[in-house]
Amino acid sequence: MDNTAEHITPTPPKNKPKAKSPRFRIKKFDLYIVKNFLGTYLFAILLLMVVVILFDTNEKLDAVLTAPLKATVVQYFMNFLPFIISQFSPLFTFISVIFFTSRLADRSEIIAMLSSGISFRRLLMPYLFCAALIAALSFFLSAYVIPPANAERIAYTNRWVKNKAVTYASNVQLQVRPGTMAYIATYDKATRTGRRFSLDQFDGTTLKSRITAETVRYDTLGRWTLQNYQQRHFDGVSERMVKGAVLDTLLGIEPRDFLISKNDEQTLTSPELRQYVDNQRARGVAGIMNFEIEYERRIASTAAAFILTIIGLALSSRKVRGGMGKNIGIGLLLSFSYILFNTVTSTFAVSGYTSARVAMWIPNLLYLPIAIYLYRRAAR
Repeated sequence: MDNTAEHITPTPPKNKPKAKSPRFRIKKFDLYIVKNFLGTYLFAILLLMVVVILFDTNEKLDAVLTAPLKATVVQYFMNFLPFIISQFSPLFTFISVIFFTSRLADRSEIIAMLSSGISFRRLLMPYLFCAALIAALSFFLSAYVIPPANAERIAYTNRWVKNKAVTYASNVQLQVRPGTMAYIATYDKATRTGRRFSLDQFDGTTLKSRITAETVRYDTLGRWTLQNYQQRHFDGVSERMVKGAVLDTLLGIEPRDFLISKNDEQTLTSPELRQYVDNQRARGVAGIMNFEIEYERRIASTAAAFILTIIGLALSSRKVRGGMGKNIGIGLLLSFSYILFNTVTSTFAVSGYTSARVAMWIPNLLYLPIAIYLYRRAAR
């Protein structure tokens, strides 16, 4: 027997496929956190709605007893509650994070998640997903859905509570288009009639024509009817005059351009707000800062959902002695201070110290470093 060892040429190893980078996968704890987050958020809204209804009914008791029940329920409360939810959405988000995360930490569930190899950064992902969902929904509602509802709500309060609508204006002067200025001595919304109207057209600084009328009337089609008018054309030293009884014209302006009531900005969608602000600014109309603030507030509040969510998680993820009462207290203090900053900084824009955009983003810029600091400390 031949005992010579058989030499076998080893087969060179094949190139192993490169390991693919790990993909983000939804895990059970993600669904668990999302369920708790959104569930607590909805519970906080329902709880506050009960309180709001009770206090608001007591404040407007005379109107509630006088107005028809259907108008009170459908026209007012069904439109008032979404408005309140939109206004305090960042507060609801913050309180929800503080409440349910403190409960998880108190039951040592946060410790169990981190001990299983989940990083604090990975733990933040489902929180940010919920914040993005709430921010997107809140922006859509506040920008497109709630403004028409606010119009119904304000109409109810003007009729049954206290009429705050502006129905009369005097000494109205605004730019219809570049080079064309309109003036109305007095205007009454009830009769849609103005007195002592004039329309001046300039070429640079030179007056080219002037139309004057004793009365002017506005109809729902955007048409202005001039009664007992005079039209004068100037060409150097020469002048040509035309008189008439009635003249219909389209000026491109509406009574709402100068009859500005309190909270009118809440009845316009975001595209309508942007167009209204641009038009009024071009016409030289004063008193539109509230419209700019409302437009910027709707955008800035979306960032607030993320910032307050990070702060809430960082504050409440650690188990503390005495339960979650301390975390909830700190959370309420920070959330109410954020709302206070929003109110204070809006006065900066009204006073002319800053633009509306800067004023609405000041609270976010102040709280963002706080969120980053608390997040890094909690991650360690």
